[in-house]
Amino acid sequence: QLQASGGGLVQAGGSLRLSCAASGFTFDEYTIGWFRQAPGREREGVLCFGSGDGSTYYASDSMKGRFTIASDNTKNTIYLQMNDLKPEDTAIYYCAPCPPGANYEWGQGTQVTVSS
Repeated sequence: QLQASGGGLVQAGGSLRLSCAASGFTFDEYTIGWFRQAPGREREGVLCFGSGDGSTYYASDSMKGRFTIASDNTKNTIYLQMNDLKPEDTAIYYCAPCPPGANYEWGQGTQVTVSS
């Protein structure tokens, strides 16, 4: 199970760090992704992180340089550091296996709201 947390309200240009805690398995054996769903829009990928080799695949060039990922194996947690946030980054953010699979049961996610 993966649980995202750390969202909140931030002004444009600000930063947030989201956490994704894994339970029941060791995430470093999997590729974990961050996804988001903005109001009225379909869920979209943000990035996928292969913690085994540290590789990161971004879904969009607009996120490169603003979003980075880190992992803490001792806590079985990965972090999404989001800098220079924009109002269009407002969404519910989820972490899930990457790819998640058609029948994946999504968690509640964590709300990120960026005010202009």
